[in-house]
Amino acid sequence: MITKQLRIGTGFGAHSTAADVLSGIDLTGTTALVTGGYSGLGLETTRALARAGAHVIVPARRPVIAARALHDIPGTEVHALDLADLESVRVFCERFLETRRPLRILINGAGVMACPETRVGPGWEAHFAINHLGHFALVHRLRPALASGGARVVSVASSGHFLSGIRWDDIHFRTGYDRWLAYAQSKTANALFALHLDSLGADRGLSAFAVHPGSILTPLQRHIPRQEWLAQGWVTPDGEPAAGFKTPEQGAATAVWAATSPLLDGHGGAYCQDCDIAEPAATDDMLIGGVKPWATDPDAASRLWELSGRLTGLNALDQ
Repeated sequence: MITKQLRIGTGFGAHSTAADVLSGIDLTGTTALVTGGYSGLGLETTRALARAGAHVIVPARRPVIAARALHDIPGTEVHALDLADLESVRVFCERFLETRRPLRILINGAGVMACPETRVGPGWEAHFAINHLGHFALVHRLRPALASGGARVVSVASSGHFLSGIRWDDIHFRTGYDRWLAYAQSKTANALFALHLDSLGADRGLSAFAVHPGSILTPLQRHIPRQEWLAQGWVTPDGEPAAGFKTPEQGAATAVWAATSPLLDGHGGAYCQDCDIAEPAATDDMLIGGVKPWATDPDAASRLWELSGRLTGLNALDQ
């Protein structure tokens, strides 16, 4: 059964922080994994989970920099992982599984945005490869650690998905690259991944959600010139975030909420925003948000899952 995209009235909202949604929740004894957990929203996510008692594993392409960012957060550990390299994913996952630790929270937060045309692996477009395929492989390979029941996987999507569904005829932009459409497609893929993962994992106690964190200025925008920030209306002329933008602490809240809230029991596969289930998008205004139909289409989710399995050579959760 596909979850309806209807708000459930959580008592939280756009201004809630990660600390707010974890108030009263004790994660002592819980192992969590946060990709991208040492920068921007990911760092705030790691900090909030650790303060609530979780032991947080942060895989990082730059482990030295990650360790420096997390040095004052007890209960964290850093390991090398490059999501653009499926061999790196395999090595990381095998080493984690050797510890035999159950994994109760997995937040797929790492990603790139609007970067110059980049090819990784066998010529894959970087947004699709890093934001989607790397996480697809990560979750597949960590499935034994997620199999104990009650685990949640959260994929950090974006209202950027408004700009594009899956480009089935040219997923890797071989006939002309557009950095914003490439980013948008990968964010649609994040939402569809959560939808299909939840349908496959439901009978094993695994649930999955996609979240739009809101509009926040973080290192994710490092490839975008500051002049474009102003032209896009992201900042005021004096460089301050525009009205409607969140702080990183607020931006981390929805992913943390989706990973822990009992209010989401029975709502697996939902696309969430502002610490609630998102409504279908009524406009094309990404600041208002909501979710477009191509990001909640179960047929597209199944098709993407099959394609991703072929590309990565992994389809174990279907077995």
